[in-house]
Amino acid sequence: QVQLVESGGGLVQAGDSLRLSCTASGRTVNSYTMGWFRQAPGKERDFVASISWNGATTDYVESVKGRFTISRDNAKNTVYLQMTILKPEDTAVYYCAVLSNMRTRSVLSSWGQGTQVTVSS
Repeated sequence: QVQLVESGGGLVQAGDSLRLSCTASGRTVNSYTMGWFRQAPGKERDFVASISWNGATTDYVESVKGRFTISRDNAKNTVYLQMTILKPEDTAVYYCAVLSNMRTRSVLSSWGQGTQVTVSS
């Protein structure tokens, strides 16, 4: 079973940037679609971005398009989320996940501990 560990969160000001990392252990995720989700206080966990197994295809929720970039390094079994022009509404705990495919986005992995991103205005 794969274990996912997210890191890179922090407290930043609006307009700043952060890069999140998600490293998998226990098995390789190189052949899987991967995704990032986030959960704000009192809200459900929502989809943020996904990337195909080879990095050729990406998808984003509308609110982060043009600001966030998902990427992966299969040699390191790691997925990244580069976040720029951060806004207070981006404040949330961010999680990564193994997905079934780009279309249905069914989560195949257990949730890790996530990484907290807090954006002050």
